[in-house]
Parts: sequence; C-alpha cells; structure tokens
Amino acid sequence: MKNCAMWSIAEICERAGLSARTVRYYEEIGLLPGVRRSEGGRRVYGEDELERLAFITRLKTLGLPLKEIRALNAVYAIGGSTQAMLEHLQPLLDAHLADVDRRLDELRALRGQLALYRDHIDARIAEGGGSLSASDAAQSPDPTAENEAGHDVSSPRSATA
Repeated sequence: MKNCAMWSIAEICERAGLSARTVRYYEEIGLLPGVRRSEGGRRVYGEDELERLAFITRLKTLGLPLKEIRALNAVYAIGGSTQAMLEHLQPLLDAHLADVDRRLDELRALRGQLALYRDHIDARIAEGGGSLSASDAAQSPDPTAENEAGHDVSSPRSATA
C-alpha cells in the first residue's frame, strides 16, 4: 500500500466519482479484491483501491466491458506485474480502435447521405415548393437507400454490411 490513508465508502466514492453501489459491485465481482474492514466491520479503502477504481473507470471509458477488465485483473494477479497486464491490454485496445474506426466510417457515410437529402430539401424550399409531392420525394436522394458502394445506409451499423 502506498500510504496509510483510509477512507470510508462514501469518501472513496466521492474521490473516484462513483456510486457506493458501483464500488460494492466491483468488489463483489472481483475487480476490487482485498478490501479491508475496520474493527466495526465497515469497508475501508486506501490509495491502492482508489488507483484501481481510476484504472477501471479509464478502461470502461475506452469501451472495455467488465469481462475484459476482469481478465486484465486476472492477468495482473497471475503475472504479478504491470508488464503482463499491458501486454494483454494492447490487443484489446487495438480491437476497440478498429471497431471505433469502422463505426466512424459508417457514420461518415450516413452523414453524407443526410447532407445530400437536406440539400435537396433546401433546394425545394428555395424554389418555393415547400412540400414534396410523391413524385418529388421519389426523385430525391433517399437517406435510407443504398449508397454508391451498395451498402444500406438506413442505420449506422449497416453502412458497411
């Protein structure tokens, strides 16, 4: 342990920006092992637990599910070193980066289709034809149609399907 500071669950929650329920859940599923108890049986937390909570929060922000965070904890416990955990974390982050890049590509394609449709609507409004007839709507760019590559762009997830 880094120092002798000991905090109650309310204090650690305030410092970590988490709810007491979340902290207790992390302890229950093994993400926060070895939480000490006071003589009265209450949980007490130190700097090590605060650092671990910050690490868990960072990993969750990066998109890692608790299952993968739990695996990192297991690697750390077995390997006993930060190096082992980092080597395990690297491919997980690479996979998440690839997923984010894919979703960004899908969103860019959807944005392009929406911009085309909005431009068509703007042109119709400028012409004084504020309402679209059925034939005008059929001729306008359809944001739910397939894009040039033949991908359905009706939802961000299906743009590259």
